Amino acid sequence: MAKANQNTSKTKIQKKKEPNFLIKVYLLLYNGLQTLGWTYLLFQTFSFYLFGSATNQTLYETIKFTLIIFQNAAVLEILHAATGIVASNPIITLQQVFSRVMLVCGVLMATPDAKACFGLHLCLFAWSVTEIIRYGYYALNILNLVPQILIWLRYTTFIVLYPIGVTGELWCLYSAQNYVAQHNMWSYSLPNLLNFTFSYQYLLIGIMLLYIPLFPQLYMHMFTQRRKILGSGSAAAVEKQKTK
Repeated sequence: MAKANQNTSKTKIQKKKEPNFLIKVYLLLYNGLQTLGWTYLLFQTFSFYLFGSATNQTLYETIKFTLIIFQNAAVLEILHAATGIVASNPIITLQQVFSRVMLVCGVLMATPDAKACFGLHLCLFAWSVTEIIRYGYYALNILNLVPQILIWLRYTTFIVLYPIGVTGELWCLYSAQNYVAQHNMWSYSLPNLLNFTFSYQYLLIGIMLLYIPLFPQLYMHMFTQRRKILGSGSAAAVEKQKTK
């Protein structure tokens, strides 16, 4: 009888961990729309390389609305992780999302130098390819239709794309902090009534320095996940780890 009750309790716990139908529909829509959004951004990027001279637009002008909408929508992923409707680590999710949103809103939207630097090209390539694979993986996983090739791409392409993306992000941050320093942008100097000082340039430099401990941590985390998924060669292990 005790064993039966124990098994019943385990079943109830497992049912609680399973997202309900509405949450699955929401996550499917969210990940599906993000996949389409980042695919469109990649299309816009390549269109710029092919036809940009004919439109007289810069790369940033070509992609800015798509980038702002779909990158800022990723803030929802912090809530997804914090509320437990997905199995992601909330701290790692916060780090990943914050760095991207800060770069888009606090750097690219704010400074012309960051918009014009080659780092933006690196970011757009690394981000869009990564997100198309990642969101496509999540959407198909909800439907239990993830092909093996997508699993391999999810846990392999980061080896090249993460360093490219980080290089682009640091390049944009460096370009922005130069502009901020020259124009004393968003800074508050002494003396003033509040006896308070703030330097936006130093904030950007501080964010750049944070990459030193955070990037290796996130990069190694992905290698750990890769070993779990691809290292064993077990189909059961793959299925177990799909949602992570």
